[in-house]
Amino acid sequence: MSAPSRAAADQETAPGAPPRDPLDVQNLSIRYGDDAPAVSGVDLRVGPGQIVGVIGESGCGKSSVALAVLGLLPPAATVTADRMDVVGHDVLDADERTLNAIRGKDAAMVFQEPMTALNPVMRVGAQIAEVLLIHRLADRATARARAVELLELVQVPEPELRVKQFPHQLSGGMRQRVVIAMAMAADPRLLVADEPTTALDVTVQAQILDIIHGLRRRTGMGVLFISHDLGVIARTCDRVVVMYAGQVVEEGVPADVLRAPRHPYTSALLASIPRAAVPPREELPAIAGTLSAEDRARAGCRFLTRCPFALEGCAQPQPLLSEAGSAVRCWRSADLHDALSRETGVPA
Repeated sequence: MSAPSRAAADQETAPGAPPRDPLDVQNLSIRYGDDAPAVSGVDLRVGPGQIVGVIGESGCGKSSVALAVLGLLPPAATVTADRMDVVGHDVLDADERTLNAIRGKDAAMVFQEPMTALNPVMRVGAQIAEVLLIHRLADRATARARAVELLELVQVPEPELRVKQFPHQLSGGMRQRVVIAMAMAADPRLLVADEPTTALDVTVQAQILDIIHGLRRRTGMGVLFISHDLGVIARTCDRVVVMYAGQVVEEGVPADVLRAPRHPYTSALLASIPRAAVPPREELPAIAGTLSAEDRARAGCRFLTRCPFALEGCAQPQPLLSEAGSAVRCWRSADLHDALSRETGVPA
């Protein structure tokens, strides 16, 4: 079904109602076994046509959030939330049959490593067509033709040839385009992109980002964009959510958050970016210390043991304080705003 007809179907089911948000998650927590929570109390909302970025260092919980949204976490994971709504579907307690009906059709995912996301013994065109066939959106002949159209849409050269090839016959950039084509086959309302450009060179990375931008403008889909690359987030997203130790510590418009961060962790991430002006053999900046299981279980600021601005009161529980379209989880955010701006080398 094309994007316009999907929108019309929404209006038929709810006359006069505003379009549903592609993603609405409230108070999401994830735990693996008896370990400290991997994710605690996360709120996320992605509106129609909006790209929301989630950033943080490895282990912060951003990929767990992405997988939880589509019910792809392992059985050992315990997921709780006040609300987990994907394109109008409550997926928190959904069974596998319901989730399979949503995945690929209403919501789709682009994984970080396309070689493991694609079937190595199945031709590329058949893998794209399979999405349409499983959801009964096309017959076999139409699905094959649509596979060619989708490869052309994501700028794969010679799409008529590529549909007949196997994944190992394509470059990394082309494989990532194939994964995006599969994700877009059924015109989903939500695209979850988990580090989709990490293994690509800068030129191909820019092309992939342009494709995602073009698709969201053309179809109005919302995008949850997981990344650790602050430059990509700045160029791509309408809003950014910063996670640390399983919690959201700051969120807002990327230009504001990355120009003048209000949380010490966001500032530390920015300060860790290598710069061309750094003299040779000078040690690259890094965030002191490491993330531990104790940090995830701490009631107060989870960045406490690594934060150069921490005070005794930072051990107390901290809510996410919202103000003028942004939010921060730091008791000292107002006091430290100017200092953090100087740390990043840009004016407040």
